[in-house]
Amino acid sequence: MRLEGLSTAVTGGASGLGLATARRLVKAGSKVTIIDLPTSNGADIATELGEAARFVAADVTDAEQFEAALDTADEHGELRSLIHCAGASRKLRLLDKEGNPGSLEDFEWVIKLNLIGSFNALRLGASRIARHEELDGERGAIVLTASVAAYEGQIGQIPYTASKAGIVGMTLTAARDLAGRSIRVCTIAPGIMDTPLLARLRDDVRASLSAAVPNPVRLGRTDEFAQLACQILENGYLNGETIRLDGAIRMAPR
Repeated sequence: MRLEGLSTAVTGGASGLGLATARRLVKAGSKVTIIDLPTSNGADIATELGEAARFVAADVTDAEQFEAALDTADEHGELRSLIHCAGASRKLRLLDKEGNPGSLEDFEWVIKLNLIGSFNALRLGASRIARHEELDGERGAIVLTASVAAYEGQIGQIPYTASKAGIVGMTLTAARDLAGRSIRVCTIAPGIMDTPLLARLRDDVRASLSAAVPNPVRLGRTDEFAQLACQILENGYLNGETIRLDGAIRMAPR
């Protein structure tokens, strides 16, 4: 797909990976609908990006809110792509220091946001994209966000690992399911990215994280995620694949 004139919805688009993606898309001439929580600064970001961008407040785990946001995105221009970056984590051990079982509520919260949110992105995004006629042999594409934790989850990441592994597991099945509609599905599994969350860490902690990356020895840049997401949209033969973006890191147990 050509990025110029493309209408794309970006969840989690008010910060981090989503914001970098929205910026790169607008720079390439795309129309972007940023979908993020009402507490985000999405409206300010959309104003900053100009007429090509708009903001819709929605919780991706709420089907009605998400559907309404995608309807708005489709009005911004025939929705052809969705890049799903919304997600979060909570630290959780199976047993606490006293030997008590870990919180089921915390586990369910992460699964709902990351995995069920991704399922909503797939089914609701595909329903909009499928309404439009094919362009150059395809109707559109959906890009999900997993993590290297899907493969090497660290201690305390069990809900995050389970949710991201679920996204990896859905990718090929979703691509096969939507093949008859000419809609592609791929997933990016980032490593240690220099997001606003990591920016709050001490310099020595950031340096230690950077040193763990084989090559290049640094944190990943959010625009590198955005670059890959855009390349997936542009390359019509990329489908059903989860791509690690991690500088060849393999995470240690802790």
